[in-house]
Amino acid sequence: MELLPKIKFGLINGWIFFIFYLVVFIIVMSTCSKEVRKRLYDRSLWDKKTKIITAIGKLFSFANIVMILFGAIQYKTVEFIIGTTLYSIGLIGLVIAIINYRNAPLDKPITTRLYKISRNPQIIMIYILFTGMIIVINSWINLIFLFISCICAHFSILGEEKALTEQYGVLYLEYKKQVPRYFLFF
Repeated sequence: MELLPKIKFGLINGWIFFIFYLVVFIIVMSTCSKEVRKRLYDRSLWDKKTKIITAIGKLFSFANIVMILFGAIQYKTVEFIIGTTLYSIGLIGLVIAIINYRNAPLDKPITTRLYKISRNPQIIMIYILFTGMIIVINSWINLIFLFISCICAHFSILGEEKALTEQYGVLYLEYKKQVPRYFLFF
């Protein structure tokens, strides 16, 4: 891996992976009702600190996206195979997580399917997907930016958990006891 991605304008760049992800995401989100989308993006119960940390994480995510869009794909390499595999796992998992979210009742915490093994499967799958794209463009700086974004996302998730506890009370507290925040024991 290189410190920085090889930036160039061309047809064989990371934009291929990012645009495909974006199209799939838009298609899946278009199958969700307005209420489901509102629930997914509701930040009304977040405190100011959580909103600020989330904004910082999004800045690093944006920088990552820009470098991915123009980063040359390192195809015909082991990194391409590993990155494409992670990307595919992340994209498929994200679609499944959104569908699980979409099909859950709006008046209860989501506790079925992927949400039985992780309280945050969507964010996990997004970070797996982005890790794959970063490996495909072969860049350490992007991995560092992704790591910073993950740390910020962790604090966002803590704020979200506080809001969900306020919103759902005992139901959410019981769910928290049974299901790890991220995966397995995390």
